[in-house]
Amino acid sequence: MEIESAAALRVHNVKLIDGVNPTAVADAVLEADAGGRITYAGPASDAPPAPHGVHTIDGRGGTLLPGFFDCHVHLGMPSNRSVVEEALMTNPVMRMFHSTERLKRTLESGITSARDLGALPAGFRDAVRAGLITGPRLQVSVGIISHTGGHADTTVPGGMHLGFDFCELADDVREVRKAARRMLRAGADLVKICTSGGMTSAGDDPDDEDLLDEEIAAVVDEARRHRGRWVAAHAQGRAGVLAAIRGGVRSVEHGFGIDQEGCDLLGERGAFLVPTLSAIFMPLDPAKTPPWRYEKKMRWNERTKENIAAAIERKVNIAAGTDAGISAHGQNLAELSYLVELGMSPMEAIKAATVNSARLMGVDDRLGTLRPGMLADLVICAGDPLRDIDVLSAPENIVLVAQQGVIRKSLLPAPGTGAPR
Repeated sequence: MEIESAAALRVHNVKLIDGVNPTAVADAVLEADAGGRITYAGPASDAPPAPHGVHTIDGRGGTLLPGFFDCHVHLGMPSNRSVVEEALMTNPVMRMFHSTERLKRTLESGITSARDLGALPAGFRDAVRAGLITGPRLQVSVGIISHTGGHADTTVPGGMHLGFDFCELADDVREVRKAARRMLRAGADLVKICTSGGMTSAGDDPDDEDLLDEEIAAVVDEARRHRGRWVAAHAQGRAGVLAAIRGGVRSVEHGFGIDQEGCDLLGERGAFLVPTLSAIFMPLDPAKTPPWRYEKKMRWNERTKENIAAAIERKVNIAAGTDAGISAHGQNLAELSYLVELGMSPMEAIKAATVNSARLMGVDDRLGTLRPGMLADLVICAGDPLRDIDVLSAPENIVLVAQQGVIRKSLLPAPGTGAPR
């Protein structure tokens, strides 16, 4: 997830939420060296003298936070048009440019790192890393594996197969191993499977089971054999959640039907829940939504909120993810408001989207917190999200975004050099 650019900077006149301490520092300074690594983050009263020739940013009393993570996105999928239109009516070149624009918009919303769980080729990750395009640091699954008639089967009710090349169907242990190997060959950082049906697939239901226990175990083993990669499971209903955790996945995606047994298993196995509440809180217009999808969403909405609220109360490992592509791109940090609505404190929600998500993605040795030695991926927002978490939801309130000290977005006055004014 390294990016081939770095810069020194100094930020002052900010409130600091560093992702480690339980409270914020009211008047803080952060400094990063030419390699984009933090050398100081703490009270202004203890900060070293401002070095000359370093970009100095006046945060104007805003809040400085670690760069945020979204651990469940689909940057190769639109959120403003149907998958049928995308498959049949969109030129592949235009599809590529749309994806590039979504990457930029996601970064500018405050998401400096993301995990794409299907529909984005690995080349986009490599292009971000090489500095050819701007976007979050990426881990990608490339595709999604399920069985015939399962969540990743893109055969529409009329019988036409949409032919998305990122959807892999596999119906026995041998086939799922081959499917996992194809994903890894295509450059996947992790493998995505389906252990339940879903809300957005016409032919199944969240309570349906998808891959069999022995197939889940085979994929987990295949990923392990290839440099210890992890597996993420689309798992909505209770049976799919339990099967995924018992099978050894790293993360349960959605988890709408999780219960006490599922929460206990998450704790025992050290796995994570990524609840993608943005997809649940997203309103659907019944006049513009297929009846089967609208019915499922209405049936699951309140049930999901109750289950995720209970999981939050039980303090399970939760990382932040939005299902952007189903939910809206570029409004990713609204997820934190939904986590707070279901029981997290604002600080807990911020940590879910920073240090906890960095742990899920295995990068917490260098990202997710603002402390010496870490990479200077950071965000400044106008206002105080500990008082009002909703300030993060509006992209216009994200006034600065940096990756490894390099400014990617700034609505603040142009940085100067030398000592702060």
